[in-house]
Order: sequence, then structure tokens, then C-alpha cells
Amino acid sequence: MEKEADEQGQEQGQVVNPWQVSAKEGGKIDYDKLIDQFGCQRLDQSIIDRVHRLTSRPPHVFLRRGVFFAHRDFNEILDGYEKGEKFYLYTGRGPSSEALHLGHLIPFMFTKYLQDAFKVPLVIQLTDDEKCMWKNLSVEECQRLARENAKDIIACGFDITKTFIFCDFDYVGGNFYKNMVKVAKCVTYNKVVGIFGFTGEDHIGKVSFPPVQAVPSFPSSFPHLFSGKDNLRCLIPCAIDQDPYFRMTRDVAPRIGCHKPALIESSFFPALQGETGKMSASDPNSAIYVTDSAKDIKNKVNRYAFSGGQDSVEKHRQYGANLEVDIPVKYLNFFLEDDTELEHIKKEYGAGRMLTGEVKQRLIQVLTEIVERHRKARAAVTEEMVDAFMAIRPLPTMFD
Repeated sequence: MEKEADEQGQEQGQVVNPWQVSAKEGGKIDYDKLIDQFGCQRLDQSIIDRVHRLTSRPPHVFLRRGVFFAHRDFNEILDGYEKGEKFYLYTGRGPSSEALHLGHLIPFMFTKYLQDAFKVPLVIQLTDDEKCMWKNLSVEECQRLARENAKDIIACGFDITKTFIFCDFDYVGGNFYKNMVKVAKCVTYNKVVGIFGFTGEDHIGKVSFPPVQAVPSFPSSFPHLFSGKDNLRCLIPCAIDQDPYFRMTRDVAPRIGCHKPALIESSFFPALQGETGKMSASDPNSAIYVTDSAKDIKNKVNRYAFSGGQDSVEKHRQYGANLEVDIPVKYLNFFLEDDTELEHIKKEYGAGRMLTGEVKQRLIQVLTEIVERHRKARAAVTEEMVDAFMAIRPLPTMFD
């Protein structure tokens, strides 16, 4: 059975679940404690080296720098792959806002790398139903937002011959629904309260939702893609706040004759103001959005990005920056491709030879480039392309 200890990760004021992420009073998320509580494994260098060897391409920057830092059974996926057994990828998004911020793009950027490196198919779930139940949004508005978000996802460059995107409101039924019922029968009310922290005030829609996010982990939920491939393993790249869903899924899987999905999990992309949780779509100044102009990005980084530099140039030259809390350095850790340049910046800035303004300047360049590239790619995504990615169709070359 999957580890249940302190299921919601709520030890000593730290809360991590699919709907809330917050650190202890003014502190930051303790990821070691989270690994312990959730019962997953740390992603170590030997696994990263193995990915490098098996794919013959350099590991993604998110792997090299520990952005994706935890896993469940990823080594088993690699064991199978080494023997010539393929797998498929599953990730998703809850469409609750029109604009995505950079934190939302991280799982998709990494999933695209996995798809390209391992040459495997991918299913992307848009949980428009979940957002309708959790947010004060109508069914129609959630459906509209799902299509808008699909454009941002497609703009990340996924291969249409290997990718199926679906909205729950449109796709749930048939085999998918049969699997949902099988999962639901295996999870007691007490268990779901233990995992997700539901209370008597929550409507039954919330309590009944977890199977919807669970069953894309099973190939039989997609007969148009994986008919006769019930043994295909599934790998889920996601942020670690989604772990509770898949602890539940992994617990149930053997009882309904399915493989447990494997997971590869990321840390949170910190807010500009500092590392006490993840960025919030409700506070526009806490995040860099893919719709921000170059001017917005410059303004946000200069005004809001929390600096670990000293409060005067003299002091800074003497003591250097505190890289542990410096947000510009943390953002560069995510998005500056060049390892040598990043090390140089850390060394110079940490020693006080480089000033906060210079580091922020470099970050503004890096972010502006990423957002501009994304904006152009998204502008090229048409409604017809969204329809094509969402069409229920076989993908004959998905393993080529």
C-alpha cells in the first residue's frame, strides 16, 4: 500500500495538496520532509545519467538542476524501456484562468522533452469539470477556458502525431467511465477524506472527482489509442502537489488489474516575492505571465523579484548576496540554459562582485525571450489545430 502518513503533507504548518500550497510561517517548502511524508523517492544522479544514456541526448535543464526532484517507480519505466518496452505519458491542467504563468508551463516544457527524448505518446487531460466544481465558474466558462489553455499547451511544441488532448466534459464516458467506477468502488469515504482533507461542508462533486484524474493512468481508458495494449506503463510528469491523486491511484491499480502509474515530480516555481509557496494566479504581481509584455516583465522583475543582495553597494561588495533566498538566481536556475554562465553568475553575485541590478537585467533578457517565443507560437495556433489535437483518433505512428 502507498504510504499514508500525514497524507496531506500538513506537518507543522506546511500544507501541500492539490488546492493549497503554503510553507511554515514565513519559511519555505521543506521538500525532504515532503518526500518523507508522501513516501516517494528522491531522483538521484544515477537516474539522470541513465536517462542521458538511454535517450542519447543531454538531460533537460529541469533534470540536471533538480527542478524535477522526486519520483515513484521511474526506474521501472527505464528498466522496461531498456528492454524495448514502450510507455506513454500523461499530464494535465485545471483550466481556471485565461492566461498561464511560467509556473504552469514547467510541466509542459518538461513533458515535451520526455516525449521527444523517449519518442512516446502523450495524453493531456484538461479538467474543466474540476474547475467548475472548485471555482465559482460556469460549465460553459470552464469549457471556454479549457480551449484557451489548450492553445498555450499546443504552443509548447507537442507532436500532433503522438499527442491526444481531451477535456473531461467532452471525453468522459465509455471505457474511461467504466474505469472511474472501478476506482471509485475501491476508495472509501474515510480514505478520500484522509488523502484530500474534504470536510462535511464540501459538496459531493469534490468527493467524487478524484477517480476522473486517476484513470488516464490506465491505457484501457483510451481504446482509440491503446486497444490491446493493457500492459502499457504510464509515466506522469507533474508538480508534487498532485501526488495525493496518484497515491490513491497507485493504491487502487493492482486491485482492478492495472499497472501502477509511475511519477516524476517537480518542486514549485516560487512567487516573485519569495519562496513561501507557489505562484498565485490571483495575484498578478506574484508571477510572470505568458501574456506579459517586455515592459511588464522588466517592471515585475525590478520591482517585485525578492533579492538576496545587501541593502547598500558597500555591504554587498563586502558580504555578497544570499543565494538561498534570491529569486532572480532561482528563476535563472529554471530558465538559463547555459550551466557555465549560471555558475559564473552564482559565484560572482555570491561574492559581491556582481550587483543585484546586473543579475535582474540578465533574468529580464532570459524571461523576455521565453515569453516572446511562446507568444509567437501561441498566435500561430488556430481553432482548427485545437480541434485536430482533440479529435478522438488513432495515432498510428505514436511509437515511431
